[in-house]
Amino acid sequence: MFVRIISFLAALSLIFSCAGCSAAENVSVGAVNTIPETGICDEASAAVLYCPDNKEVIYGHHIHEKRAIASVTKVMTAIIALEYAEKNDKIVTVTEKMYAEGSSMYLKAGDKLELSEIVKGMMAVSGNDAANAAALTVAGSQEDFAALMNKKAAELGMEDSHFVTPSGLDDEVHYSSAYDMALLCAYAMRNKTFRDIVSRKSIEVKYVSPKDKVQTLYNHNKLLSLCEGCTGIKTGYTQKAGRTLTSSCERDGAELIAVTLNDRNDWNDHCRMYDMGFEIIENIPLCGSSEIRVKMPVASDKDEYVTLVPDKIPEVTIYKEDENKIRTVVYAPKFVYAPVVKRRNYGTVSFTLDGKEIARCHLIPE
Repeated sequence: MFVRIISFLAALSLIFSCAGCSAAENVSVGAVNTIPETGICDEASAAVLYCPDNKEVIYGHHIHEKRAIASVTKVMTAIIALEYAEKNDKIVTVTEKMYAEGSSMYLKAGDKLELSEIVKGMMAVSGNDAANAAALTVAGSQEDFAALMNKKAAELGMEDSHFVTPSGLDDEVHYSSAYDMALLCAYAMRNKTFRDIVSRKSIEVKYVSPKDKVQTLYNHNKLLSLCEGCTGIKTGYTQKAGRTLTSSCERDGAELIAVTLNDRNDWNDHCRMYDMGFEIIENIPLCGSSEIRVKMPVASDKDEYVTLVPDKIPEVTIYKEDENKIRTVVYAPKFVYAPVVKRRNYGTVSFTLDGKEIARCHLIPE
């Protein structure tokens, strides 16, 4: 296997066309950030606008400052509970130990419902009782559940965080940062069940017992109505933390995550961040099978060739100003052996920006 860079293909007697293949990428370090530093989230103690596709911070201030986060904590509790439920399909039996002060979905001792239904109450109406129920069901105690939370945080690279409570009630050593919460939200939104729950303005919770009981809950996240393209995530408030808000938004195939901590104007701030962020980034498909075609000799008794094309069309999110900076490199052998097998990988195509690989696909027979 050896590398064929686009400009060398003709000399190697391969056909490689990339008409219109300006391609696009993720945000590169050092790209011009056209979002002004002031006038966006001036009332927020900390804020970040994050692109999960390319892991770039589009805008932010005090993004690593450790702060109380209130009920956005439940993003962590919910994703741990859902991942547990996928393996264990657990039925929760509510006990009085699960009751909690503050916001509630009004669970009663003796109620029985699936763990995923508990998550609905946790995320829609910020039920502290739901968070406690999930924690005690999954781990047996809040302390052991906190250990799971901190383990997950370490796995996700959340270096500014330490969790103590499943609900986010104030504790001196329970904290996170705007940046860490963006990492967590990006991870949670990859879970289809989580994404579906947080995207709904209202949702039904179905009980196992009492039989046939159905509870309709209305999501506290007003951004689902106020902000074009909003797809979730979670609100929060305590006197110590102030108003906390995590959200996600998708427009034209590009997705961004916004987080504000201690922000009295959070609804408007998130809308402004998204409006400005989507002005400077875009989601673009890279070259497809019609642009990348490699004519490859086949080692056999006959004089024949096979045309290799990409097995998929990768999409990437980039700053619009970087659209023409993508470089495409083909990795392929000088020939392939007969018989040619459909869907078999005979090479790869690498797309890079500023020397960093941003996408890769395989070459297969046309």
